[in-house]
Amino acid sequence: MSNIDPMPGHHAYGQSPQPPQPPQRRERNQGTARRAALAIHTIADIAAVFLGLWILLYLLEANETNVFVEFVHGTADWLAWWSQDVFTMDTEGLRILLNYGLPAVIYLLVGHGIAARLGRA
Repeated sequence: MSNIDPMPGHHAYGQSPQPPQPPQRRERNQGTARRAALAIHTIADIAAVFLGLWILLYLLEANETNVFVEFVHGTADWLAWWSQDVFTMDTEGLRILLNYGLPAVIYLLVGHGIAARLGRA
C-alpha cells in the first residue's frame, strides 16, 4: 500500500473544508430551459391529439350527443377557432380533415420547433 494521500474527508492541517458549491447560473438556466421546452412540447402534442381525435371521431361518425365527444369537439373548436372555414369543400369529411388538420400540424411544427430551440439554449 503505497497510497500516501490522507483518508477521504480529512483535510491537511490549516485547510478548512470547502462547502459544496451551488450550481452555476448557466447550469440552472439550462435546466429551466429544458423544463420549459418539455412543457411546450407536451402542450403542442396534447393540442394536436385533441384535434386529431376530433377528426377521427367525426370520420367514424361518433355520437355527437355523447359527453366525451362533445368535450373533444368543443376543445377542438377552441383550439382551431382561427382556422375555421379556411377550406370550404363540398365533402364534409374532407373539410373537417383540412380545417382541423391544419392547426394540428401547425401546433406540432411550432411547438416542437420552439422546444428544440429552447432545448439547445
